[in-house]
Amino acid sequence: MTEERLPYLKHLNEAQVNAVTAVEGPVLVLAGAGSGKTRVLTTRITYMIDHLGIDPSAILAMTFTNKAAREMRTRVESSISSADRIWIGTFHSVFARILRYEAGSFGYESNFVIYDADDQLRLIKSIMSDFGISVQLYQPRAIAALISGAKNQLVTPDSFMRQADTPVKDITAKIYPEYENRLRMSQAFDFDDLITVPIELFDRDAAVLQKYRHRFSYLLVDEYQDTNRAQYMLLKRLTGGNRNIFAVGDDDQSIYRWRGADIRNILEFEKDFPDAQVHRLEQNYRSTEQILAAANSVVANNSGRKGKTLWTAGERGEPVEVIEVENERMEAQKIVDTIHRQVLQRKRSFSDFVILYRTNAQSRAIEEGLRRNGLAYTIVGGMRFYERKEIKDILAYLKVISNPRDTISLKRIINFPLRGIGAQSISKLEQFAASGSSSLFEAAEEVDDIPDMSERMKKSIRGFYDFIAKYVQLKDKISLSELIRTLVDEAGLLLMYKEDTSIEGQGKAENVRELLAAVDDYAAQHDDCTLAGFLEEVSLVSDVDLWNDGTNVITLMTLHCAKGLEFPVVFIAGLEDGLFPGYRSLDDPVAMEEERRLMYVGMTRAMERLYLFHARSRRLYNDTRPSMPSRFIDEIDNACVLRQSMGTRDAQRSFSGGTGSDRIRPARNAGVHPDYESFSQEQFSIEKGMWISHQKYGRGCIAKVSGKGPKQVVHVQFESGGIKKFIAQYAKFDIIG
Repeated sequence: MTEERLPYLKHLNEAQVNAVTAVEGPVLVLAGAGSGKTRVLTTRITYMIDHLGIDPSAILAMTFTNKAAREMRTRVESSISSADRIWIGTFHSVFARILRYEAGSFGYESNFVIYDADDQLRLIKSIMSDFGISVQLYQPRAIAALISGAKNQLVTPDSFMRQADTPVKDITAKIYPEYENRLRMSQAFDFDDLITVPIELFDRDAAVLQKYRHRFSYLLVDEYQDTNRAQYMLLKRLTGGNRNIFAVGDDDQSIYRWRGADIRNILEFEKDFPDAQVHRLEQNYRSTEQILAAANSVVANNSGRKGKTLWTAGERGEPVEVIEVENERMEAQKIVDTIHRQVLQRKRSFSDFVILYRTNAQSRAIEEGLRRNGLAYTIVGGMRFYERKEIKDILAYLKVISNPRDTISLKRIINFPLRGIGAQSISKLEQFAASGSSSLFEAAEEVDDIPDMSERMKKSIRGFYDFIAKYVQLKDKISLSELIRTLVDEAGLLLMYKEDTSIEGQGKAENVRELLAAVDDYAAQHDDCTLAGFLEEVSLVSDVDLWNDGTNVITLMTLHCAKGLEFPVVFIAGLEDGLFPGYRSLDDPVAMEEERRLMYVGMTRAMERLYLFHARSRRLYNDTRPSMPSRFIDEIDNACVLRQSMGTRDAQRSFSGGTGSDRIRPARNAGVHPDYESFSQEQFSIEKGMWISHQKYGRGCIAKVSGKGPKQVVHVQFESGGIKKFIAQYAKFDIIG
């Protein structure tokens, strides 16, 4: 059978076929947005097994979200009967699995728990309290971020202490080693440990490393541009033998530097593997020609990229619409009006629309606009389901039942529901545990030996211990669904919310029922389901994993959440300098390039229509300020853009030829258009928020007016950059709106 006749290669283009059939040695696939990278990955697995006879168990395929991993597995299973032997998962789920197999080699049991961000903060706050460190002076979240950053860079507590050069780093240096110690005592790993601990294991035990090198002869890595240093080092160790690594990614979509992703991993792939094959997937199957041209023209301004240009054989499509509005309320209303028009004229469903924004704070005005008009929507990236208190409480019970040494989870539930066990009694229990080098749960078993505790309190703690101990024994004797339903019923964790007749109480009851349904779903999908396995899956859930794309509602999410998704119609709100790109990036070229990549990601989510909004002023964080259009708008090729401006003064007013709202506004740097009405200072009073035109500096917005009469000072934020001050009576500018 020749490769040309293989049925699963017939629907691939030439570049895709070349990537699929390049099996031996290091391979880098630069896959542009919408270029079919998932198809290439899954077809390659099929080709390796079906055509080359490679053992499925020798293949390890990794990506970054459970959603992407599920899609990859589903596609492979549709063409390969032995797909269940392939290891497919996220980085963290794959190496959590390895850690469970190898737990004994580093003093852990296989039922270790994984701490999420909330658990980490509780642990850090507990340490700060014990050390007498103020949580008001030093933010626990900042300390957690420093520890996470250190782990991702493989910096040990000792090394971190030597490098500490600021007060907050000095404090973190004191907390970091104790944080690690308490994780070990609780038989817990945090999210970062799932990558760094395997590196330590491989470096310490050459036999274990060799076992996994031999087991996984072929590594396939999706979204390679999102790998951090620790993940990169892990891959380097695993590929140290046969060097069969197939890295798929897009340097133009590297948008996670803030959580440790290092774009150098993909940019320098050929430096790491000089003999690497490089394949570019540039044909886009998602977006129209005009959308791609607009996106290409923006990202082309970045210097740190491998270089590629997306193209499509599809339709030219409608131009990208850039719409200037008065403020965030008008932005929301214009989005609503556009949705109404698209639904009526194009017969679109609500699920065809996504509204993207840079920060979650922007969603408030948009939500209000949607609610006022009775439009159904869902938010991705708000409070996650598994982060809600009522859910976290039940999960804490389950974590303690799975691993009784989990002190953080035990302290969360020891007095929930109320048992009369206060902070003072818990402190005595902790002191007793420390004196005997035992866990808090073990101390609860010996509570009768604590001398300075009342009999009533001992009885309460003993009752809690007996309750948990019973379920520890039951967890291996009854089904997972039965275990959790019995626990929720006996502890009254659902009844307490059902008896609360408030809307909030009923909502919490519904969430508890939803958790029980999630357990049933997990059990149905896993023949060998365990409590530890369920808790692991829950701990690794991301925002997008919880999104139900089958419901007919409008989707709202941040631009970071949107990566990997696509929608027929995309709105990007808040395209203003200082918001997107953010203020912190304005003087940081590296950060600015990442913001530009984020813009590119947002634009390339659109299949058919793309609308970009910027406001002349915006209220955000209880402060209203004049706004300047994002510099990214100017970078879009004018040939594929339709510009409009509307607001309270000039709603539907055009700035150039055409009629009505179809008239095209000139580019910001095109100068003052003759259709503007000019006013001298004598004819028009000067107020904050007005737009002016200056012969030297161009167009700008009045940010501040101070003083009165001849000495009045006007502060103007110019589109060309910078703020200039003018004495009003001598100012040589015209009021234009």
